Amino acid sequence: MKGHPSFALERRTIEHIPATERHGRPWHQFALWFSTNVQINTLITGAVTIGMGLDLTWALVSIVVGNLVGGLFMAYHSAQGPQLGLPQMVQSRAQFGLYGAVLPSAMVVLMYLGFAVEGSLVAGQAIAAWAHVPKTAGIVVFNLVLLFIPLVGYRLIHAAGRVVAVISGVVFLALFVRLLPHLSSHPSGATTHSVGAVVSAISVCVAWQVTWAPYVSDYSRYLPADTPTRVTFAYTYLGSAVGGAGTMIVGAMAATVNSDAVNSDAIGFLAGRFPSVSGLLVVALLLGLVPAGAEGPYGAFLTAVSALSAEGRVRSTAAARAIFVTCFAVIASALAVVSSGSLLATFQNITLFVLYLLVPWTAINLTDYYVVRRGHYDIPALLAKNGRYGTFTWWAVFIYLVSIAAELPFINSSVYVGPLVGSLGGADVSWLVGLVVGGGGYYACARLIRDHRLQPVVQPPEPFVSSGPAGPVPGDHC
Repeated sequence: MKGHPSFALERRTIEHIPATERHGRPWHQFALWFSTNVQINTLITGAVTIGMGLDLTWALVSIVVGNLVGGLFMAYHSAQGPQLGLPQMVQSRAQFGLYGAVLPSAMVVLMYLGFAVEGSLVAGQAIAAWAHVPKTAGIVVFNLVLLFIPLVGYRLIHAAGRVVAVISGVVFLALFVRLLPHLSSHPSGATTHSVGAVVSAISVCVAWQVTWAPYVSDYSRYLPADTPTRVTFAYTYLGSAVGGAGTMIVGAMAATVNSDAVNSDAIGFLAGRFPSVSGLLVVALLLGLVPAGAEGPYGAFLTAVSALSAEGRVRSTAAARAIFVTCFAVIASALAVVSSGSLLATFQNITLFVLYLLVPWTAINLTDYYVVRRGHYDIPALLAKNGRYGTFTWWAVFIYLVSIAAELPFINSSVYVGPLVGSLGGADVSWLVGLVVGGGGYYACARLIRDHRLQPVVQPPEPFVSSGPAGPVPGDHC
């Protein structure tokens, strides 16, 4: 195993991946994103829909709609990876400029940290209950064990995803079958069937999928450049949307059976469904947290490098990554230890907060890639301090901030409720507003402002410049 390619230390950070180092198959995207979604945190997100007052039927409708819609955005980001051979947040320099992209990059690092805290809380609870140790010890042990995979890098993350996809798929299918007979004896305690509650539940599920948008091309950038866009999109979409929806459905079922148990110790409650093998099930559920848990510090490292270094030339990549992910784990552990209150409420607040910040960015990024430049970028310029994309595109940053401001009146969370939420029956439609204002505003400005930086690279020189999408893009007509 020592000489296996999966255990070879990754040498790259945010540099362009040359053709000689491209590898992997498109179906690996399905395995990675299926394993990333089929895990306990996704289940808890599904349980949130019951906690919002919906009965099981409307919770399932919200889960399916939210995942199918949200998965579209993250999958279109994934398709950028093979074409550009760059991490996701580096490509944002084309929209915001070298220094302007630091703003959304900082938001993304906060997102990574928030989800690391979520994973640490769930794993810490499970380890504490299983091993009879304090929750703090469980949190620390989980993050220490998790460190190895992001230290090695890209190949090992994918390899772990393929293994965990099989294990988690079997485990959650078994949980679905075991919970199903108990639903009839646990009628829903729903207090509302309002449109507002359904729309808000859909928003939570959309948020879950949109949060993967800054991740995805980080894990498709090593695929061969001639990989068709439609193929990368399809495998990513199916893995994430199907895996996410299926696991959230199990979560809604579990919360219907015993919401308090899911809130206090989700892994312990699920393991208790199979008493004779509960220990093995705890281990399997903890393993399910590994892909997403490893992607967090790895992606945060790439994002931080893209914000701090134009070319991504970090002295001793392995050492720098080791220092960063260790510090990341320490901070995540500390925040998880001091966190308190309802686990379901914590998940809902973090997920929605991330949605409010990321939707305008994803709208701007996808509009630029698929509509304005149609996938044609000058890659050396993206990695240069004084390249054609400049240091600060003021109008793009302005659109991003305005989009976030436009969302505020429509936000409905336990922390803040916008002034227009009441007139909408409690529905949280802020993400729709962010999409329209962000994408529409960016497109309008791109057409009105005569900026040479917006011109696509029509005949890119090899080997560094993308030749654009190899398949259909939004707006294409067959």
